[in-house]
Parts: sequence; structure tokens; C-alpha cells
Amino acid sequence: MNTRIFLSAPDVSGVEERYLVNALRSGWVAPVGPDLDAFEAEVARRCGTAHAVGVSSGTAALHLSLLAIGVGPGDAVIVPTLTFAATANAVVYTGAEPIFVDSLPGDGNLDPDLTAATVAELRREGRIVSAVVPVDLFGAVAEYASLTDLGVPVLEDAAEALGSSRDGRPAGSFGRAAALSFNGNKILTTSGGGMIVTDDADLAARCRHLATQAREPVAHYEHRDIGYNYRLSNLLAALGRGQLTRLDEMIGRRRQLRERYLKLFAATDGTRLLGEGDQNANCWLTTLIVEPERAGWAAADLAAWLAARDIETRPVWKPMHAQPVFRGHRAAVTGVADRLFATGLNLPSGSALREDEQRRVFDAIGDFLDAR
Repeated sequence: MNTRIFLSAPDVSGVEERYLVNALRSGWVAPVGPDLDAFEAEVARRCGTAHAVGVSSGTAALHLSLLAIGVGPGDAVIVPTLTFAATANAVVYTGAEPIFVDSLPGDGNLDPDLTAATVAELRREGRIVSAVVPVDLFGAVAEYASLTDLGVPVLEDAAEALGSSRDGRPAGSFGRAAALSFNGNKILTTSGGGMIVTDDADLAARCRHLATQAREPVAHYEHRDIGYNYRLSNLLAALGRGQLTRLDEMIGRRRQLRERYLKLFAATDGTRLLGEGDQNANCWLTTLIVEPERAGWAAADLAAWLAARDIETRPVWKPMHAQPVFRGHRAAVTGVADRLFATGLNLPSGSALREDEQRRVFDAIGDFLDAR
């Protein structure tokens, strides 16, 4: 009972151990190897794309994809304001300027109409808009149908969405390329790592080249470009291969948790789950939205209650336009992201949660609601 319950702890089993031990025994410890080749092929197949490039992080996947698309200094890149800082940071790495755009209230994803208006405004000013980077927030795939009609390359930030889908298409299959993350708290983890998935063979080749210090294919060390040490290791890829065999099982457990939360809050006025009608999301994180005027309590009150019982929660991402590092950057905001930040709370959602841990969480929330 004294063990802390985390928001989304890694879910690792004997399957992953066997894959990792086999990779160690094969001798392919570093830098790349057959497990990395196989992992790339398996993830590409899962995402419905022709190519995949394993890299050291989701941030590296974003950075390389932006470079391969041709984003450079002075360009404008549309970024959702409601996202983790890595999305905006990767744009800054290229020398381009992130232009922040607000969200849809239903699922928190990028507002397509506001995006179209912002792109049009930038073009009237003579700005080059070189990419739009929608984020599949908390595992819910963004609305890409109109975003891909803007005449601007789309890079899908699917860091949180592996295993999700929309309109019959898997996350990662939208736009010129997509970036995945295998960080420790993601739905599938390699402890640290990421991947670029794309149907564009030239883009994949360019990313692979840049990820290996841009070394030219000659016997001596020759470099015509500035490169990066961004490749995923063979051992981490082996861990990822084991995780991938269990992905559907892990998603299923997260979806079951989402359903339990839905039932728990169904009779509580002023509450809803972000994107609760999306049956195709992987439910990476379940996010509770609380309207304090109706509920009589705030998301922060529940967070404090659970923290006192050693149960981790987390506020929704603080919008990028409100971050000190991006103060003064251009933003098209409607107030939706600010409201979601003020009223949203990510609840424990991990597939590794044991039944007794789930009972602790749901009993604690039930006690909180009874005390109101």
C-alpha cells in the first residue's frame, strides 16, 4: 500500500527479456544490427507505411523529419499550442519559427479552421509556411483531412499515438512523415528511442543519412552535411520488438481503464473525459476535464487528494504560447488550450497497473467524490 502509483509506468514482461537476451547473445550490441532492421520493418507495417527509421528519441524523429522536408531558417511552421515542448523545440533546432495555433475543445487537437486561417494570413504577409505539425494528443489522432489540403507539408507528431487510428488509417500514416516516441512512459517503450515512418523513400534515406553523422558511403570518413548521432541501438530495438508483440494487449488494458473512468464520473456533474467518444484512440493517457463552476471542485483539488495517497496525476500540457521560453512568439489562440490546461488532469492510465493498484486509484477517487 506504500508503493507509489505512476501515471504511465513501463509495462515490461518476460517477452521483452527474451528478445533482449537473444540480442545480447547474438553479439549485435552496438551500434545497429538485425533487431533494428526488423523493428523498423515491423513498426512500418503496423503504421501502414513503406519505410521506418529508428532514432534515439521522438524529438530526434521530429528534428530529422523537419530537415528532410526542407524546413530551414526564417520559415514559419504551424505547431499546436497544446503540446509537449519537444514539438516546438524541434522546429527551433532548424532555425524556423514555430507559430502556435489553438485547439478543438472536444479532444484538444489542432483546430483545422484556425490553422487554415493562420496559414492564409502568413502567406498574405509573404511568409514561407514550410510545415504543419499536428500532434495526436494523448493518443487521439488529429483531424488530418483538411490539414493535408492546405498545400503545406504535414508532419504528424504521433509520439503518443502508436496503435491508434482514424477513418480506418493507423496513426503514423498521415502526412509526408510521422514521428513516434518510445520514451519510458509511452504506450510502447524502448526505454528511450523513437522512429520516423513515411511512404517517401527519399525522405527516409535522408533521415537515415543525417542520423548517422551524415557519413558518406566511402571507406574513409567524409561528410558533406552536418549530421547527428541519432540512431537507435540494436539492443533497444530488441526491447521494442518484444513490446510490439504485446501492443494490442497493452492498448486493450488502457481502454478498459478509460471505460472504468467513464463509469466512475458518469454521474458527476461538470466532468467529462477529453476525447471520450473516440473509440479508436490507444488511450495512452485518460484526461479528466472538470468545470469547477458546475462540479463544485477543481481538477487541482482531486490532484492534491490523490497525491496525498501517493497516486501520481499530471496537469494537461501548459500551452506553448504561455511558456516563458516562447513568450512573444506569434500565436493564434481562442482560449481553448488555456481552458484545458486550467481544467484538465491526466489520470493513472498505464497498462502495467495491477488490479489492486487500480482499486486503490478508483477507491481514492470515489472517496474524494463522496466527500464533496
